[in-house]
Parts: sequence; C-alpha cells; structure tokens
Amino acid sequence: MSIIGIIPARYASTRFPGKPLVLINGKSMIQRVFEQTSKSKLLNKIIIATDDERIAEHVTGFGAEVVITKAEHPSGTDRCFEAYQLNGQKFDHVLNIQGDEPFLDPEQIDSLAQACAEDVEIATQMIKCTDHDVLFDKGEVKIILNSNKEALYFSRNVIPFIKGKEEKEWHNYFDYYRHVGMYAYRTDILEKITQLKPSALELAESLEQLRWLEHGYKIKCVETSYDSHCVDTPEDIEKVMRLMNIQ
Repeated sequence: MSIIGIIPARYASTRFPGKPLVLINGKSMIQRVFEQTSKSKLLNKIIIATDDERIAEHVTGFGAEVVITKAEHPSGTDRCFEAYQLNGQKFDHVLNIQGDEPFLDPEQIDSLAQACAEDVEIATQMIKCTDHDVLFDKGEVKIILNSNKEALYFSRNVIPFIKGKEEKEWHNYFDYYRHVGMYAYRTDILEKITQLKPSALELAESLEQLRWLEHGYKIKCVETSYDSHCVDTPEDIEKVMRLMNIQ
C-alpha cells in the first residue's frame, strides 16, 4: 500500500490572506505543518500544493516539494487531485492534510493512514464532543454514524435531538462526535468525486462531503484523541499558541 500526503496551501483567504506564510514563533505555518507531517511513519511521499509563487518559493526554501495548481479550485479536495496528477507518480491512496493546522500530531496522520489498509473509499477523523458550548458551535461540524463507523450525515446543527432533556445536558445522553478535517481517499475514488457537481445538501450546509454521501460514497470515520487546532483568523494564532503552551 502506497500513500502520498498532500498539503493544500492557498494564499487567498477571506478572513486571513496569506496565512500559510504567517510566522508562528519564528516559523511559518506551512513549514510547521510540513515538519509535523514529515514525522509520519506511513506516508511514502509528501508534497505541498499551492496556487501562489510566494508560497512555492518559501516552501522550496525549507526543502519541501511543491506543485503549482490552478487558483480557481472550489475546494481542497479538487486541489489535491490536481496536485496528485502533477506529482507524476502513482499511489494507492491520497491523504489531504490541512495546511492551517500547524500543530497536528503525526499520530493523527498515521491513524488515518492505517484505515487505508481496510481499502475504504474515503476516510476521515472525528473526536468525541463532551462540551455543551463546542457541541452547539455551528462552526463545529457534527457527524452521525452507522454501526460500522461510517458517516450517515454531517451537520453544523446538533443531531440527534434529545427529547425530554435540557440542551445543556445532551452530551451526557448521547455519544456526539465532531469532525476533524483530514481526509484519506482511494485514488480512483478521489478522481470520481472531483467530477461530481455540487449537491443540494452540500450547498445548504456548505460541506463538500455531503456531495459524496448524496452520491452513495462511503466515508469511514476514525476516532482520534488529538485536537490539532485550526487557524482561521489572526486571532487564532495566539489562541493556538496558548493551547499548545508556546510562549
């Protein structure tokens, strides 16, 4: 089994333009992601996919392999597929590693990579949600599972509704999980899902994985205990550094 790790890194961002290049305690965010990813034991190759020459030059400077993709991709998944095509080598699986999680743990990557051995179509990660405020945060995507730990649905709302219980106690009566946004795709499946048109559920929730579910693809969900903390705004940098005990 061969696996390539691809780290999408766009320069344009509505809330935080140029964030892959932002310095976190003296080192760029994209370099931190790459260095953490490089500690994985199960990836056969790692590349960074960007649409910007400034990022490409910076990435080359710290010794990573980079490919230049088109700027107009609607999602990181589409950018990953083009990057996979441009890399020039064949792999069985592609791991889409978030470029804005500078302190992800390499064990997260290996845990998801291990799921590829089961020959799943698509795999992603989830973490148990035991806090009311996090559970009801619409920025946190919740997952409903079947008995095989495959996703039935992803939503920004809390599902299921717990009848007869106070909302602040719901997490005590049901095992809720929230999505951790790293994906593994079988390469033939990655090609197929990038050809699909946006679906009604996807547009409603603004979640591309709903398009895959609507078309019958299976998404295996692997539980993790690591919360790698995404950087979406400049304010998130201080928050992440505080959470990771970095001065």
